[in-house]
Amino acid sequence: MCMSTDRAQFSGTTVYLGRRHHAEHGLVHVLGYQNTAANLAEGPNAMLLHLPASLAMSRRHFLSARRDDDVLGRMVEALRAPAAGGDGAASMSWMGGEVEVFDHDIYTVLLAADARAVPEALEQVPVHKRPRIDPALMRFYAHHYPAHTLALCCFDNAQAERAAPLLMWYVPADPDELTLPALDCHTGGPPDLDARVPVDHWVVFGTDEAPNGWGEPVRYAHGMRQRLREFLPDRVTGSYFGGRDVLNGDFTLSHDDLLSEALDQVRRVGPPGGSGPGGSGRLRGRAEEFAE
Repeated sequence: MCMSTDRAQFSGTTVYLGRRHHAEHGLVHVLGYQNTAANLAEGPNAMLLHLPASLAMSRRHFLSARRDDDVLGRMVEALRAPAAGGDGAASMSWMGGEVEVFDHDIYTVLLAADARAVPEALEQVPVHKRPRIDPALMRFYAHHYPAHTLALCCFDNAQAERAAPLLMWYVPADPDELTLPALDCHTGGPPDLDARVPVDHWVVFGTDEAPNGWGEPVRYAHGMRQRLREFLPDRVTGSYFGGRDVLNGDFTLSHDDLLSEALDQVRRVGPPGGSGPGGSGRLRGRAEEFAE
């Protein structure tokens, strides 16, 4: 249910992507990502997210949710209900070329505009969180996602732990296509783009252009900081996707389909312009339809 640099087990993933017209930054996409991670490697490990950002990213693009660590859970709760009835906390930082290293919640994040810069920059990650990187994995990202920013979220976490959600914003390369990172491989090597993999995801979308009556309202915690709230949606739509034998790849949905809540148009896609599932593999929203 996500990419890692060594053996790991991830479960209960919630991934959110919203489109928002921000007063300062203009039209942005906001990604939220949370799961339960168990590190099965002998040493440190890392989760990888590839982001289709058109402009350079830095730690100011990461939003602190430490005091609001249930924010994605509240989005999911909003979707469950009908069915049932930059002030990051960095303690260290380093910048070199197109790479930045900083602390965010349980992670030390290595943010790179080019995957080829990751191996050298790893020296700036504290030893107890510094993963071993398979060179083939970085070659995979450099080849298949050359225009993406790579976020390497390093952790040393022997026990399953539910971290605060990762929340970040960026100026998207394609504002009208909402693509959520969901490539799957937990061995440390490059993913098999032709593989069929299990999924266990709540996939949640938001937009500030939604018509009246669209989606479900989200009730955030009282006192949420304005710095975080201004990036979050008032209403969300989405669904749970679970089961096995699903094409490896990311989730994507056009903004037009999002506005009409056409969740049957959610697709799995491979690297842009590359091999893999491409635009095929439409998914259906109900978990029982998504299983084998």
